[in-house]
Amino acid sequence: MSTQEHPLGISFEFFPPNTDAGRDKLMGVRDALAERRPRFFSVTYGAGGSTQDRTLHTVQAVRQSGITTAPHMSCIGSEKARLRDLLTRYREAGIDRLVALRGDLPSGMGGIGELRYANELVEFIRAETGDHFEIAVAAYPESHPQAPSFEKDLENFARKMKAGADFAVTQYFFSAEAYFHFVERARALGVEAPIVPGIMPITNYTKLARFSDACGAEIPRWIRKQLEAYGDDSEAIADFGEEVVSRLCQRLLDGGAPGLHFYTLNQAKPTLRVLDNIGC
Repeated sequence: MSTQEHPLGISFEFFPPNTDAGRDKLMGVRDALAERRPRFFSVTYGAGGSTQDRTLHTVQAVRQSGITTAPHMSCIGSEKARLRDLLTRYREAGIDRLVALRGDLPSGMGGIGELRYANELVEFIRAETGDHFEIAVAAYPESHPQAPSFEKDLENFARKMKAGADFAVTQYFFSAEAYFHFVERARALGVEAPIVPGIMPITNYTKLARFSDACGAEIPRWIRKQLEAYGDDSEAIADFGEEVVSRLCQRLLDGGAPGLHFYTLNQAKPTLRVLDNIGC
């Protein structure tokens, strides 16, 4: 298997499994997606360290594929000493790429921690480790659900980038125009680094609707109505979702997007079908 990166900068996100069967399945997904020569894999991370150890273990297992693997790191609910220790553990493990996020405060958790926003986390990582890590941050083409306005969200994004981030990965979306508008506005604010669109394959309408309502991603009405019409026909949903997402990806690449980052939900087939359709 070649470890040379795909020229388009394809990347894939996983979450840490919590069962032995889930871990075994993920290794198969990892191997299937590694064949596409991704720029990196990423592994999500619960707020306040709730899955810190599982994230590190998953990163170490995924890295055995020979593909660079980036853990998510969130600052909400964590003190600087804890974050400093985590950075040390990642460096000692040979990790040189991170996804730096604010994170969400789980119900029942105490204080928000010493760092409140992702730009502060990026600044902290740079102050502690210099240029050791390549840092990615999140972007929200349709605005962060907690942002007071689109303009404020853009300003916050530009602040994160200027704090020392190397590139951004967006929340998933289904409107290419939303992505291109966001990039255009970010460039006007002086952001020059790559902004990679995040892609969510469509396989289950109920889960997609729940995720989208929680994160503020808009599902166009025509897509919702068609998915609703398919009811429990999972094959029809998968076929329709493949068509919609493949067209979206092609439109993004044709318009100059620097790559694609897939939220795989620890599944290989839906993402591979889209990649086949767009010749990646």
